[in-house]
Amino acid sequence: MQENEHPTRAALVQVALRLFGRDGFAATSTRAIAAEAETNISSIAYHFGGKDGLRLACADFVASRIGQIARVLPADPARLTPAVAHHILKRLLRRMVLFLTAPAAEPLVAFLLRELAQPTSPVPERLYRTLIENRHRALCHIWSIATGKPAESEDVKLAVFSLVGQAAYFRLAAPVVQRRMDWNGYPPAATRAIARRLLFNLDAILEAENG
Repeated sequence: MQENEHPTRAALVQVALRLFGRDGFAATSTRAIAAEAETNISSIAYHFGGKDGLRLACADFVASRIGQIARVLPADPARLTPAVAHHILKRLLRRMVLFLTAPAAEPLVAFLLRELAQPTSPVPERLYRTLIENRHRALCHIWSIATGKPAESEDVKLAVFSLVGQAAYFRLAAPVVQRRMDWNGYPPAATRAIARRLLFNLDAILEAENG
């Protein structure tokens, strides 16, 4: 729960996030959300203006949580050296792995997958404006400093998407990965192993880019 956030509002977001991700927005009733959050149904209208507002509040919660990972990004990357830019990319990748392998990431990712699959959902546009575009641009700038490639080039944009995507895979395909690796969830040793592999990949990519 965020500081000074009303506990009922926070509970409604947590429950809605999980139910929307599990059952979908249309199939989830406000009555079910309120009941599980142990509050009355009118509190959804009071705090969010209705079910649609609660949906966007869930999107904002996801953006806030993911945004916390990106706190390592500097406000003014223009002054970075290539070595420092490389270090920041590695720190960010570690933070992504820690976040995505934690159980708390499961409902967030389930919610995102559900919403991204709905062509009429307002969530993708909300997340693009509040989270994705500015963070992706910042990462492209840092990648550019680390490699000397133009920040807004097609190749750099794709490189940044691939950096995020390889980390996201370990949450999206968690059941498959855990079964093949014979892991029960993602214990600390598994998280460290994933981070080592992805950091090795990042180092190899940046070395090739600068070769």
